[in-house]
Amino acid sequence: MHALMADRALATLVTLNGGRMDANHIPLHFEPQASLNGSLQGHIAKANPIYAGANEKIDALAIFHGPDSYVSPNWYPTKQEHGKVVPTWNYIVVHARGKLRFIDDPVWIRAQLDTLTAQHEAAFTPAWKTGDAPPEYIDRMMTAIVGIEIAVETLEGKWKISQNQPRQNQQGVIAGLKSASQPDGLAIAAWMAASEREG
Repeated sequence: MHALMADRALATLVTLNGGRMDANHIPLHFEPQASLNGSLQGHIAKANPIYAGANEKIDALAIFHGPDSYVSPNWYPTKQEHGKVVPTWNYIVVHARGKLRFIDDPVWIRAQLDTLTAQHEAAFTPAWKTGDAPPEYIDRMMTAIVGIEIAVETLEGKWKISQNQPRQNQQGVIAGLKSASQPDGLAIAAWMAASEREG
């Protein structure tokens, strides 16, 4: 679950505040040492409605979307035997729940920006750093944002990767996904193959 959160950092952040539900799409960094179960850290614009009317802490659900793919019933060998098959969708997600708090501390926000940037620039050469931009520009940009942190209370992985199907159908789905050559389909096929090896 931690690996998926790092790899697919853009979370759907659902909050409940004053009887109103909001959904925002925010890159979040998982910091395992920040609380008992780790915490998710990021930032939002101060103009964001969830900050404008915020209580000190808000119930929050961060959904990290892994790969997903349509599954054709034509890929099931059992279709030839009895025809009792239907389409479905395979997916992998992580749900993290906790209380969201806001942090309006420039030192904390700058450290969070540096960490998030370093995480996602690691694959590039040269890697861009926050310090590459003029300091006065970064300072001005930082006045428009506020830090957010969710101390994770529960972390739940959900996956549907044809584990309810017999082995021959699982093999058929892996082959079908590979033949379709779609990035998410190939990722799901890899997860299915790894799960089969572990199972």
